[in-house]
Amino acid sequence: QVQLVESGGGLVQPGGSLNLSCAASEFTFSVYTMSWYRQAPGKERELVARIGSTHSTNYADSVKGRFTISRDNAKATVYLQMNSLKPEDTAVYYCRAVWYTHNYWGQGTQVTVSS
Repeated sequence: QVQLVESGGGLVQPGGSLNLSCAASEFTFSVYTMSWYRQAPGKERELVARIGSTHSTNYADSVKGRFTISRDNAKATVYLQMNSLKPEDTAVYYCRAVWYTHNYWGQGTQVTVSS
């Protein structure tokens, strides 16, 4: 059974950093486009960053220069390094894997940026 398990969320002060991880199981990780989304209370889920099978990346304008997405195919894991965090980054962060019609989501990890 396909599983995506996020970890690394938590409470951090403004200006701080967190590194999220999403570990995948039971599928050919390397061919999938992996993404991080987030959803804040009362808002729609939005794309944060995406990394393709060729390691090409793209980011939401709001996180460019602060967040970095990467992947380790040998570990079947995708990461999101988040620096210079702001209160508006507070949300549940979700991992997503897509390959043609195959589409999987993780359960999410809470990130709270507050002093």
